[in-house]
Amino acid sequence: MEDRREKNPVASIILLSDGQDTYTVNNHGSSNQQQPNYKLLLPLSIHSGDSSGFKIPVHAFGFGVDHDASSMHSISEISGGTFSFIETEDIIQDAFAQCIGGLLSVVVKDLQVSIECLQTGVQLGSLKAGSYPNCLMSDGRMGSIDVGDLYADEERDFLVSINIPAESLSPETSLLKVKCVYVDPFTKQTVTLRSEELKIKRPEKVVQERVSIEVDRQQNRLRAAEAMAQARAAAEKGDLVGASSILENCRKLLAESVSAKSQERLCIALDAELKEMQERMASRHVYEASGRAYILSGLSSHSWQRATARGDSTDGSSLVQTYQTPSMVEMVTRSQATLLGSPSAQRFVRPVWSLASQPKPR
Repeated sequence: MEDRREKNPVASIILLSDGQDTYTVNNHGSSNQQQPNYKLLLPLSIHSGDSSGFKIPVHAFGFGVDHDASSMHSISEISGGTFSFIETEDIIQDAFAQCIGGLLSVVVKDLQVSIECLQTGVQLGSLKAGSYPNCLMSDGRMGSIDVGDLYADEERDFLVSINIPAESLSPETSLLKVKCVYVDPFTKQTVTLRSEELKIKRPEKVVQERVSIEVDRQQNRLRAAEAMAQARAAAEKGDLVGASSILENCRKLLAESVSAKSQERLCIALDAELKEMQERMASRHVYEASGRAYILSGLSSHSWQRATARGDSTDGSSLVQTYQTPSMVEMVTRSQATLLGSPSAQRFVRPVWSLASQPKPR
């Protein structure tokens, strides 16, 4: 990859494995109990956020019941790629098609988001960005997120909490402004976008505001991802009952949320996914065979806000395809048409995007 003569703007590695990493274990003296440190073993150019700016995400696909899900998830996380779990061979082609559909539709490269507080006394309390590298200045006045590449029609949501000082004189407070800088892969130009100032009204009498469904939705996503990570940690220690209990408690919390009462789609999908994870923790055997991989592919999807395949389904109606984009759906459709050998396959054999009709980032 590093020594290519021709370098197109988007480069990725797809890694498919159905077995264990015996090479690293045998050659680096790692025991089965202790996972190798892949950050030390992987080339620098694969690390997400490598200072050279040359990044190669590894999109890992664990196949069957005997693959090393923990190692593959680690490699994908370090590189900024995704981890998908392919339970049955029926969905291998569709899982690849979904991934490639995304890779062929990159419309934003090296996206950096920066947040700056405006009025004196306003501070950022926390910045929740999932797996995306981010930093918050010690004085809480600025923060930034390294988002990287975006596929066409993808969206990213980051939850920011703000500490706002008491105010008795002014009718409103200027909170913050957001700036995005990215490279357009088609023109190679750097693009800068600036938001309007975010302000909050400071009325003399406080009226009970309605909860924002969008904020509640993101809180639910982050709660679910956190519960998945905690449940996985408990399961790795052998506490499957505790792991299932963590997931159950999260489901109860989600059920109490405004989103759940509004039948919000992501909330319903998260609950179904957490229930599926509980079922895959029924016993040590089930967890080893599919539970671990299912949880890690879910974690990968929600922490990057990007579609992954998990279990035995990639179809659009599947409960876990929250982040699927139109280009992914189209590529899966082409894959299925080709797989069936139907005459309609010919209709789909064309480029996903042409430069003339490049989709705009959202």
